[in-house]
Amino acid sequence: MLEILIELFNSQHTALEKTVSHKTRQERAQFLRRFFRDLRIKAGFKTVPDPRNLGQKHIHAMVQVWRQEGLAPATVQTYLSFLRGLAMWMGKHGFVRKPDHYGLSVEEYERHEYAQRDKSWSAQGVDIDALIARVGEYDAYVGASLRLIQALGLRRKESVLFRPFQSVVPFEATGLPPEKKAADRYVRIKGKGGRVRHISLDQPAGVAAVEFAQGVVASRDAHMGNPAHTLKQNLRRFDYVLEKFGITLRQRGVTGHGLRHEALIEHYQDQTGGISPPVRGGGPLPLALDRPARQSVARLAGHNRLRSASAYLGAVLPRQTNAVVPVLAADDHTAIIRGND
Repeated sequence: MLEILIELFNSQHTALEKTVSHKTRQERAQFLRRFFRDLRIKAGFKTVPDPRNLGQKHIHAMVQVWRQEGLAPATVQTYLSFLRGLAMWMGKHGFVRKPDHYGLSVEEYERHEYAQRDKSWSAQGVDIDALIARVGEYDAYVGASLRLIQALGLRRKESVLFRPFQSVVPFEATGLPPEKKAADRYVRIKGKGGRVRHISLDQPAGVAAVEFAQGVVASRDAHMGNPAHTLKQNLRRFDYVLEKFGITLRQRGVTGHGLRHEALIEHYQDQTGGISPPVRGGGPLPLALDRPARQSVARLAGHNRLRSASAYLGAVLPRQTNAVVPVLAADDHTAIIRGND
């Protein structure tokens, strides 16, 4: 029965009328299969129930297992979300309760949707350009991918799938309104969930990263992975090379994703005239300045929700009355905005 439900419904989003990514489908299916196995192996039930007979006692028991295993709050929330989806597939809306119903404290299930520390490379004292150059000498594809992440804020998979020639399009091909034009050329990125975004090549760093990547690939239709390998193999190669050069939390205190944080934090600072985000000790800023900067970061990152920018920038801080902050005016000269303006 579980396999039938997965086959029929696993492509569906649990809250919206859309499909989910292949990654989410795979993770949800793997979890659900493991959940029912663990009911017997870890929770001690003698028989594994049919999904239609899943009861609150089963969820209570597995939540206690997760507590004992010390799972992160975000993981617990994800697991309950997967179970909530399963219940909805069977028409049992509201069957899976809130975390506190299963005895979890706020600390055990409340995930923080804002960055609590600066995960960027520079925050850990990494010489970014020198390290990327070393990586590039060892593996040109991975080195070029890191340059793209640094300049454009791409995700790991997006950087590997990036096609240096085909992904570059004129502004007219973006479908953006004329008043939004920031450059003659844009890069087209297909991100999570199939969402497409266009990033303007209006900064020298972005142009240089794309041109460097064009010099690495063997043909005009090639992507940034080794053409002799599959996507899965190229992603594994990416991870292997980063680990080889100590780009891990254990060795340097950073990951490849931290380079994306670097790019998005720098973009925020560009939008605010050099003012750091809260995760770097900056702010608070007037809403009229902070909100557009966060919206710009969210768009660059490929997110739909404004609050997603907080995962890179930190929480929105309460605005201080009469706070004075410098911002770039339209003529690129410094202007002053007061907190109560």
